[in-house]
Amino acid sequence: MRTQRFKALRIRDFRLYFTGQTISLIGTWMQQTALGWLVYSLTKSSFYLGLLAMALSLPVLFFTLIGGLIADRFRKRNILIATQGLSIIPAILLSVIAYRGGANIWVILAVSAILGIINSIDIPVRQSYIIEIAGRENLLNAVALNSTTFHTARIIGPFISGIVIDHIGIAPCFYINVFSFLPVIVALLSIPLKQDSSICKSSGIVRDFGDGLTFIKDNSRLLYLILTITVFSLFVIPFSQFLPVFADKVFKVGVRGFGYMMSSVGIGSALAGFIIAFRGDIQKKRLFMSITSVISPISLLAFALSSNFVLSLVFLCVVGFNMVSFLATANSYIQLKTKDELRGRVMSVYTMMFLGMAPVGAAFMGTLAVSLGIQKTIVINTIACLAGVIFFRNKWK
Repeated sequence: MRTQRFKALRIRDFRLYFTGQTISLIGTWMQQTALGWLVYSLTKSSFYLGLLAMALSLPVLFFTLIGGLIADRFRKRNILIATQGLSIIPAILLSVIAYRGGANIWVILAVSAILGIINSIDIPVRQSYIIEIAGRENLLNAVALNSTTFHTARIIGPFISGIVIDHIGIAPCFYINVFSFLPVIVALLSIPLKQDSSICKSSGIVRDFGDGLTFIKDNSRLLYLILTITVFSLFVIPFSQFLPVFADKVFKVGVRGFGYMMSSVGIGSALAGFIIAFRGDIQKKRLFMSITSVISPISLLAFALSSNFVLSLVFLCVVGFNMVSFLATANSYIQLKTKDELRGRVMSVYTMMFLGMAPVGAAFMGTLAVSLGIQKTIVINTIACLAGVIFFRNKWK
């Protein structure tokens, strides 16, 4: 059906947000790549890459439930304007640190933690805002389009940053990210405020949190799907933090090779989002999630065992494709099965498990890699992920 393709882009407010977000995300991925390379160039250690992942993601574990509560109580557009504006501050600090040289790893980790705190509020608000500007009937299409732009930026950002770092240095990547926030802020300011019937009245913080958790507990498919996502967060999602080690020690391809690896994950991820957006919807969502949730760790296992750089790029592309196919579909499935007045809190639990558990997994991977090496560590993690996915998916498929 031709009218179903990219239908969310026909909506003005979503189109404005989508355009601004696309530009912002390219800067974000440039910063992410530069930050990983900066930490690795200073320390040459998998352990510190794990600490970086913890600094960026651990705040999500502690603060994202508060973000969900804020999303259900206040105007989401205004919150996003504030969080996007605040995100400029860590980017400025990192640009100054990189420009001055002689960077202290603990200062970098502290700035990264500030960014993580801002993101812990921003992410659940952003997740639950999409349905407001795209509509329920366009939700999966909008989520897929967001995944497409996120991972297209994941291709472009690392590719550009690899070239920039190689020829100019690390600092310009952070400078570019500072200015990349402006288009999304302008886009959000251009979206008119609407009467929001989903804003809830507080019954107290404890009761408000409890309502969201009770809703998930009483919906077993949502509960076990979120647990499956938790397994991904612990054992698969942190792998990208350790790609600098693969680039340096396994394949010996330097910063450009690191950029190619990051971009390969992005190509597969963007392709998945594009295909889902082009289709408009996935009819058999649980079957689709069941298949892609298994293929993703298997592909990562193949990457860890590969000794050929080009073949490894192909495996990374497959990892990205199936991981995004699973997570984008799971995201829309959870939102569609959630009451409007609870969506912010339910999506904050989703975010806490999706991103908040990643630093725990990254710390485990970084520590294990010190003694076993990064390849054996990835093998162990992917096997653990497969076991967890197979166990939990039987509860929701």
